Amino acid sequence: MQTSAIGSSSRSVLKVESLAKRYGEKIAVQEIGFEVRRGEIVGLLGPNGAGKTTSINMVLGVLEPTSGKIEIDGYPLATQRSAALARTNFAAVYAPLPGNLTVQQNLHVFGLIYDVPNLSARIDELITQFDLERFRSTKCGVLSSGEQTRVALAKAMLNQPTLLLLDEPTASLDPSTAQEIRVKIRAFADRKTSGVLWTSHNMLEVEAVCDRVLFLSKGRILLEGDPKLLPGEHGKKNLEELFIAVAREPLALGV
Repeated sequence: MQTSAIGSSSRSVLKVESLAKRYGEKIAVQEIGFEVRRGEIVGLLGPNGAGKTTSINMVLGVLEPTSGKIEIDGYPLATQRSAALARTNFAAVYAPLPGNLTVQQNLHVFGLIYDVPNLSARIDELITQFDLERFRSTKCGVLSSGEQTRVALAKAMLNQPTLLLLDEPTASLDPSTAQEIRVKIRAFADRKTSGVLWTSHNMLEVEAVCDRVLFLSKGRILLEGDPKLLPGEHGKKNLEELFIAVAREPLALGV
């Protein structure tokens, strides 16, 4: 993927300003703002219904914001949608790849969608990187959950995205496979050309992987900071205790 003049001039791969989503009287996301920088993995945390997936879907262009601005690698999503979305990719356990296509076929189809140059070579590179050679001609629908996750991440990295969005990428995986996935994503971010926005309910994983976390509660950002330091700043022993407090009694945090 070619690096744009806009993208190369900024450390931020994602800028969100005053982003809101309403469904009639219901407020799903209310006036949130944050950034994801190059080389950074940012955890977007919160209980179910806090607005995490809605926020990700707005960044992906799947949902139209009620108000606010989204910039991806310097490109406004509202006015330069194609340029912005060409610099993103996405993986989630609830969005499996077509099960009737083989690993090779899935990567080929999505590579065409993203207009990936030298596609065959890029597919070979990813199949090696994610240890998928023996599954190259296997239909994705018969793979194990861990194998499907590796294929989904290979697909998500096809276009070498500037912004990688991951919604519960290791959910339902065994600890060994989840660790392998975390190492690969951390290595991707450490290249310093891309950033990652990651949602998870696994607080040990978040502490191990994320550089910064944002806690959402009822559609707004309640807390932000280093996942290793933030719990102590609010009188909690660890990130899991802080998560429970955000879910059960956000007003008690005094924010």
